[in-house]
Amino acid sequence: MLHDFFKPTKEPEDGAPHPRQEPRFPGDIGVAALKTIFANCDDFDIRDVYLAGQEKMSVTIAFIDGTVSGEAVTRDVIRPLTEKERLGGVAPGQKAIDLLLHGGIYSYAAKRRDSLDDLVNDLINGFCAIVFEGEKAAVTFEVKSGEKRAVSEPTGEKVVKGAKDGFVETLRVNTALVRRKIKNPALKIKQATVGRQTLTTVAVVYVDGLTNQEMVSELEQRLDAIDIDGVMTTGHLEEYLVENKRSPLPQLMYTERCDKFCINLLEGRVGLLADGLPLGYMMPGTFAQFMKAPEDHTEHYLVGSAITFLRYICLLITLFLPALYVAIAMYHQEMIPTNLMQSIIDSKKQVPFDTSMEVLGMLLAFELLQEAAIRLPTAIGETLGMIGALIVGQSAVEAKIISPMVVIVVALAGIAGYTVSNLNLAGTLRYARLFLVVAALAGGIFGIAVVAVFIVYHAASLESLGVAYLTPFAGADFKAVSQAVFRWPLEKTKHRERALHTGNKRNQK
Repeated sequence: MLHDFFKPTKEPEDGAPHPRQEPRFPGDIGVAALKTIFANCDDFDIRDVYLAGQEKMSVTIAFIDGTVSGEAVTRDVIRPLTEKERLGGVAPGQKAIDLLLHGGIYSYAAKRRDSLDDLVNDLINGFCAIVFEGEKAAVTFEVKSGEKRAVSEPTGEKVVKGAKDGFVETLRVNTALVRRKIKNPALKIKQATVGRQTLTTVAVVYVDGLTNQEMVSELEQRLDAIDIDGVMTTGHLEEYLVENKRSPLPQLMYTERCDKFCINLLEGRVGLLADGLPLGYMMPGTFAQFMKAPEDHTEHYLVGSAITFLRYICLLITLFLPALYVAIAMYHQEMIPTNLMQSIIDSKKQVPFDTSMEVLGMLLAFELLQEAAIRLPTAIGETLGMIGALIVGQSAVEAKIISPMVVIVVALAGIAGYTVSNLNLAGTLRYARLFLVVAALAGGIFGIAVVAVFIVYHAASLESLGVAYLTPFAGADFKAVSQAVFRWPLEKTKHRERALHTGNKRNQK
């Protein structure tokens, strides 16, 4: 029966982990076994073919329609099998298998399979199988369908000055993109399978002799420990790869850009690619790394330094400006210049809400508009984001519900947040400033200081693959800190990050 193939080897007790099935499909290779496994699968096809056109010598071809190219199966598999001058007089046995493995079929990839598990896995991944019933074996040939999304410019990360090739959903295309940029046999790609039902292929990518092998081993162990039914979204991987799952701070870098992925590999990090996901992960992820952008090195180092430093200033503005405005307006009015204070008082005369309610209301409205813009189609979302913000802000001011100063503060904080290059970090900052506003309402500047200390303490307690999250700010290396905040000339940055413990410490002569 079909369910016998999928039945766990041992029923789990209540609360016990989901049992692994090893092997997944026990038994000998045969056409009957394949028909049972792929029962009710209308895309599974089998066909008997006479070897060299001789009726007494037949083999069975099996493949899954859609995952293979029909033209390639016909041209490269069926046609050579039926040619008398190629396989004439060869019986469907061990000799025929050897002949097929050594050029009897026009395919660049040929594998002998003696276990049903391996055969089924090949069929699912776009191989065509020639089954030899008498030998209880099969030979598989890679004839994958060429239908896949073409390499194009990344949509989630804007490329100002750099390569336009972004990752796609096909793993082998992504590994080829990396190979094109790092033409070095030291670039290692080690594959593994994750997901009990989806059998998703993931690849650990690193530069041998440069990347710390302890990091590679740790990442491989975490991948091996993942035991779930499927890997369909980024969250199915990310939550199992980070140390502190409860932390809202991003601990795993990702990118759609192949050039950014390769830059991090050359810095000594380990990468991860997953089949079906058009992005690459990079570990360890540190706060300083989240604040960097590939374009920092495409400009003159003075311009790049100004942009990087401005990014840190904007991070402080988006995080603390609304809370500081609430604290100063409600508890520390003496800190505001007289003329500015008079202007704020005049604008709030007919506003029925206090400053904290105004700021919280505008921040929540800002989040609602941004969430709505993301969920709607691109053209409508962009229109809603711009026009919605203008209409809501202007209408609220004219209706005397919100003071103009609050609109300016919240808008400035929102614009500053968009300068942060990592979207996950920017999202965390948006929600952190809500808590800071509440802290300012409760305790003024003292409340802000308490929450700020807690944020720094929490960030300092995090690690990613054994590297401190606040590296290099957590150390006493002033040079490393200055290189994180400013963009030094390339000839002055000859060493890789010490915290990564790379095998090769220098990146140039």
